[in-house]
Amino acid sequence: MAVTKATTLLDRTFDEGMALTMEVRNYIAYHEQADKKRFDLPSCLHFGYHHTRISARLIQIMTWLLAMKALLSGEIAPEQFISPQYAIIDSEECMSDKGENDPSLPQGLRDLMLRSHALYSRILRLDDMVRAKLAAGEIPNFGMIAGVNLFPLDNKDARA
Repeated sequence: MAVTKATTLLDRTFDEGMALTMEVRNYIAYHEQADKKRFDLPSCLHFGYHHTRISARLIQIMTWLLAMKALLSGEIAPEQFISPQYAIIDSEECMSDKGENDPSLPQGLRDLMLRSHALYSRILRLDDMVRAKLAAGEIPNFGMIAGVNLFPLDNKDARA
């Protein structure tokens, strides 16, 4: 009999981020070469700009998700998590939805832009919630993980 692991919000979001990252990697690897043959240089540069925006979003998303997993498992301290190293940047280029409805862009690219923007926006909201919990001296859970002994912020207490 197989044991089924309970999936959590964090697990599902991480899996979604990984799948989207792989999909973007494959899309860019294939289409970048094909586009060079079909389109002029200005169009290729325009596509490349949007590839870079998607990649920047996904780098931040995956960094944040990995840091969140590390925080909740006790691998990093809350003080480390709130450092600039793990902060998701609310940048204009990542937050902008420009291009998602641009008919000059390939439909596949527009779809990846839309989906990466939606995931990035969700992670920004989660980050705000996590940072508010940490500022209040709490370790966030949000039902994200099951079976982990959450540890207190007080350094006098030993971590479980």
